[in-house]
Amino acid sequence: MIQGLVITPPILGRISIGRVVERNGKRLPEKDDQFTLTSQIQTPEGWLPHPLDEILRKAAPNGKLRSLPISLLFSDPDLNFRAEYTLFDRTTGRPTCAGDGIKCRRHTNEGMANLPCPSPQLCELGSGGRCKAFGRLNVRIGDDDELGTFIFRTTGYNSIRALMARLAYFEAVSGGLLACMPLELRLRGKSTTQSHRTPIYYVDITVREGMTLEEALAQAKATDQHRRETGFDQQALDAAARQGFGNGIFEESESESTEVIEEFYPEPDAITDADSEGGVLKSSDTNQAPVGSEPSTLAGKLDAKLSAGKEPSAN
Repeated sequence: MIQGLVITPPILGRISIGRVVERNGKRLPEKDDQFTLTSQIQTPEGWLPHPLDEILRKAAPNGKLRSLPISLLFSDPDLNFRAEYTLFDRTTGRPTCAGDGIKCRRHTNEGMANLPCPSPQLCELGSGGRCKAFGRLNVRIGDDDELGTFIFRTTGYNSIRALMARLAYFEAVSGGLLACMPLELRLRGKSTTQSHRTPIYYVDITVREGMTLEEALAQAKATDQHRRETGFDQQALDAAARQGFGNGIFEESESESTEVIEEFYPEPDAITDADSEGGVLKSSDTNQAPVGSEPSTLAGKLDAKLSAGKEPSAN
């Protein structure tokens, strides 16, 4: 195995509840009130829909995807959903620092350092919204690829808290059969004082629609028994994933980081809603970008530096 490269679950597509749009010369996140399944192919108009998006949308009320039937690849909740405080360098596109509120891994001028992590509110480097809680959830949708996943990314506190709680609870009540549970990714709405009483949306996990918890547990036990009889080794799969995640320092590559920054870490002048749930952000910026100004997107800035013969600076 190549050292320093984080081995993540195979990705078939993305799950979002928002998108990045171009407005007044800037690429800014825009909120939505439904799920969208996309492929991994992006055009100037945005991400191309995944074929499953149309299939599931036809069966959804009013054609809006507010729930998705899912299952999980791993029995360990922390392998399915990884959440950390994360800071990206907007100049290079690289992850700079990631921590859990106690300790962090940080790029410094002297190399990689293990340092205390005081949380974003108390960290001088990560203050001002530069460092956020950032979560990644991998789920299975459909039966075409039993080891392939769709990824949902979020910096929303409500989604992160709900997902961490649900996964821990389902793992406990199922006796470690989380990967066998028939589950559903569900979009929920709420309003708060911080959101000025307008709805914000976050992601939760429940048992599959039409099933009780007891029925879901019975199905999980039957699935586990069938897998054991066919030789499926869930413990070995979890161990392989744990080794892969621990093989490197940061999960996102530089190419992925560019997209993550645009969607979840917008420029400081982009005003956001109370939560950044899977791309659910809103900008009130209406000023035209001045002629001859710097490129507004991270990718554009990197291209401009390379065109000028400059290498992006390394921190």
